[in-house]
Amino acid sequence: MSDRSGTIASPLTVLQRTGSHQQDHRRIKALVEEEEAERVIVGLPLSLDGSVGPAARGAIAEAEELGSVVGVPVETFDERLTTVSADRMLIEQRMRAEARRRVVDKIAAAVMLQSWLDGRQA
Repeated sequence: MSDRSGTIASPLTVLQRTGSHQQDHRRIKALVEEEEAERVIVGLPLSLDGSVGPAARGAIAEAEELGSVVGVPVETFDERLTTVSADRMLIEQRMRAEARRRVVDKIAAAVMLQSWLDGRQA
């Protein structure tokens, strides 16, 4: 989630997959409405060489599905190495492995969103 000015990203929550895209998308729509989000940024898991592989194609397809549900624009953005960056930050804060596992995904999402925000500012 970003601040109202669109300058600073911060972690919000991690939604666990239910196995149903419809149910998951409804939960995301509820968060979008609750937080009054203007846009949703979906991580795009490109290959390390920047190519679009099966995982990225799946993310693009899901982002398109999500866009038809949430009522705001949905964009994809390169998420390569965000989990590595998040894990390094947490290690630097001397967080234990078990505690890191509980928060690394939402920290990685904030890292990705911050990169997206920074790109817009440039």
